[in-house]
Amino acid sequence: MAHAHADHCRHGHVAAPGRGSRRSLWLAFALTVSFMVAEAVGGWLINSLALLSDAGHMLTDAAAIGLSLLALKVGETPPSATKTFGYRRVEILAALFNGLALWAIVGVVLREAYGRFREPQEIRAVGMMAVAAAGLAVNLVSMKLLHAHKDENLNVRGAFLHVVADALGSVGALTAGIVVAATGWTPADPLASVGICALILYSSWGLVREAVHALLLGVPAHLDFRQVQRAILEQEGVCCLYDVHLWSIAPGQEALSAHLVVPDGYPRQKELLARTVARLREDFGITHATIQIEESHELKDSRLRSACTVEGEGAACALPPGPKPSGGEDPR
Repeated sequence: MAHAHADHCRHGHVAAPGRGSRRSLWLAFALTVSFMVAEAVGGWLINSLALLSDAGHMLTDAAAIGLSLLALKVGETPPSATKTFGYRRVEILAALFNGLALWAIVGVVLREAYGRFREPQEIRAVGMMAVAAAGLAVNLVSMKLLHAHKDENLNVRGAFLHVVADALGSVGALTAGIVVAATGWTPADPLASVGICALILYSSWGLVREAVHALLLGVPAHLDFRQVQRAILEQEGVCCLYDVHLWSIAPGQEALSAHLVVPDGYPRQKELLARTVARLREDFGITHATIQIEESHELKDSRLRSACTVEGEGAACALPPGPKPSGGEDPR
């Protein structure tokens, strides 16, 4: 057989986030919405702008968690004729939106802090501390619910970071309230806000970077591209590789495509394909692999010779003369 092309049928899509993470998201959503309403009413009754602002912050938290739940639901939609991968990448878009929303919150808070530095305002410290302490308790419960599932899914991690940011806001408000009550120094409130903004930016940067990396079809951070190449080249009969691509359809659902070149008339192409697919699945968790096998004569008198980025050691392939491949560039 001069030419063989195979798309292995055992793609084995990774299961969507489990019931535990969904239940935790729903509970965190209910807690956040409930306290948001209570805080807004309390802020209106005692005429506290700080509490009303924090209630607005909790509204963004509720929206972020709700968006995460919606993305998980939409992500279960099966593939179609126009969306052959389904809608799993909606989770990445939601995570990116959550990260950017945190940056928007930081901008609003910093603007308000600047105004309060210029024109200090009277703060009702006792009421502020009471509501901030209650808000912190709610956020700690939500954090505990989501912490166990934050590494299962990029989208859940985004919701978790929103809750962490709000918890930091509660800590800042509580600390500022204590300082104001003890000393009367009102700039403690905006000063605490600036420190919280720095922490939010630091924690959300990794989320945004990872989401953008996934959308750009970057190599998953937990996989070494060159190591994956070597694992394929170690298979008996592989002369060289080209057009190797490794990316994430969604976090935890990695995919690979590659062209494998074998000697002319190589008799065990189906066995090679099965071995390669099994190695990728067992060693790297790559469950969606599309591999095209070509014989070396297909590269003769063609421009593909220069595209053969890596060659196996000791493989008896009758490749046309040409410069020794350099090993390719690091895709990351």
